[in-house]
Amino acid sequence: MSRTVYKQARIEVKSVRACYVFPVTTDDEGPQQFAQQRWQRTPDSTEVILLRHGASQPFVPGEPFPLVDGQGNPPLSAVGIEQAEASAARLSREPITALYATNMQRTQQTLAPLSEFLGIEVAIERDLREIALGEWEGGLLRQKAAENHPIYQQMLREQRWDVIPGAETNDEFATRCMDALDQIVQRHPGELVLCGVHGGVIGSVLSQIAQSKPFAFGGADNCSISQIIWTEGDWIIRRFNDSSHLFEHLHHG
Repeated sequence: MSRTVYKQARIEVKSVRACYVFPVTTDDEGPQQFAQQRWQRTPDSTEVILLRHGASQPFVPGEPFPLVDGQGNPPLSAVGIEQAEASAARLSREPITALYATNMQRTQQTLAPLSEFLGIEVAIERDLREIALGEWEGGLLRQKAAENHPIYQQMLREQRWDVIPGAETNDEFATRCMDALDQIVQRHPGELVLCGVHGGVIGSVLSQIAQSKPFAFGGADNCSISQIIWTEGDWIIRRFNDSSHLFEHLHHG
């Protein structure tokens, strides 16, 4: 007769400790068998889910989005509302203890179904708002990207937001986002927290943690899930752009 027991080991890599659970199958008539380890965060670590907002209303030239604190504030589109509901259905099974949105209505609308599922009020964290785009606010960035404007080409080539006149710098953006997350994990030690954020925020945060090029984590899908862990003074990345709850099939290429 065989039975399965679990042994734990703590492994430290680059000063980041993680708890691995090793399934061990024992057999009275044979040797122990060791399955692949399953990662678990340590009890005092804080897990943060970064949920990008759902798709927002399209931009119409000459009709800029309304501004909040100088930044474009479009509502969700019908597709975005469906994405928010699908995300809530998936995430409602998670032991989330706190919800944060930004001062932009698209993040608040995205978290509304999940807030109702969980019975948790959404707190506002203004410093997790999207990158400030200066003269290209109000939806104009979308048009410039579609037109492949020379400044847009330069922005991608140099991986710098501030080539857009009046836009926030990479460093300014990264500092406020990371400072906001640091404050959140201090409030919620050992908990699972979800933040409804923006694509630029996800890209900036993950590139800071990975110490990669600034735009390496660009292009997160609407309502995709990214996941980071704060453990013993360091951030680690567990997931990026998980949108499996939104699509029946994954397309490659």
